[in-house]
Amino acid sequence: MEWVETTAKTIEAAREAALDQLGVGADEAEFDVIEEPRPGLFGRVRGEARLRARVRPTQARPKQERRRKGRSEKSAEASNDTSNDTSNDTSNTTASASASKAKSPRSSKAASPARNEPTPSRQSSANGSTNTQRSKKTEEQKMSNEARPESNVTPDEVGAAAVAFMDGLTAAFAVDGSSTLLVDELELRVDVTGSELGLLVGPGGRTLNAIQDLARVSAQRRLGDHDTRLRVDVAGYRERREAALAGFARDVAEQVRTSGTARSLEAMSSSDRKVVHDVLNDEAGVASRSVGEDPDRRIIVEPS
Repeated sequence: MEWVETTAKTIEAAREAALDQLGVGADEAEFDVIEEPRPGLFGRVRGEARLRARVRPTQARPKQERRRKGRSEKSAEASNDTSNDTSNDTSNTTASASASKAKSPRSSKAASPARNEPTPSRQSSANGSTNTQRSKKTEEQKMSNEARPESNVTPDEVGAAAVAFMDGLTAAFAVDGSSTLLVDELELRVDVTGSELGLLVGPGGRTLNAIQDLARVSAQRRLGDHDTRLRVDVAGYRERREAALAGFARDVAEQVRTSGTARSLEAMSSSDRKVVHDVLNDEAGVASRSVGEDPDRRIIVEPS
């Protein structure tokens, strides 16, 4: 997947713009911060944030050789476990002593902050510290993406766990539904079909999006999977939603071309915004951009 580059006033806004272009969630993308806003006087910020992002590439699963451990290896592991337990006990004792010392009245009195309003110089220093922490967090996230351990589970195992979760969920909701799994290499899709499934979709698909996040936690994260991409659909809602969004986007494009006036759409999820952006990119005479922050991030359609 090729990198996309975005700029905005803040790192968070640039990340959201990149996710709009990629059409994926934050857990499925990796980011590389190129430039950060610089703190100025009185808490002001100079310059813009610039970063690049791409869909996290998948890696082929190498075959791992498994062999039985000999007695000498088992003895060595048992010795290591004993030494680790001793080290942990020592660390816990030291931590308890430090915590008791921190709770003394003198230490608490010295640590209580003054209730004075911060001066402009303090605000500037605080903003600089916040930007530094954000930069450090971004670098740590990039390193974690690169050094992420390879998963030992197969896509079929992840898909089976997701199907089991959805079957249990439909049973808990006391609705008539069955789940099927479609596997296309690392792309997984669980389709739930049945009757009276509207409760699992919710207004604007918000309940379905929450259920999809829970299914990912139950299947991918619980099994330690970092490679597959899991999607959950209920009663064909997502397919109908994409068709409706495409028709709506074309109608808005025609209105903007006719009136010559920009129009702001309602707040949407990143996946819905991608559908609208893709349709408007093929429409002549209009352009689209996203503004705001989730969950209130929305699309502006304007004449080009």
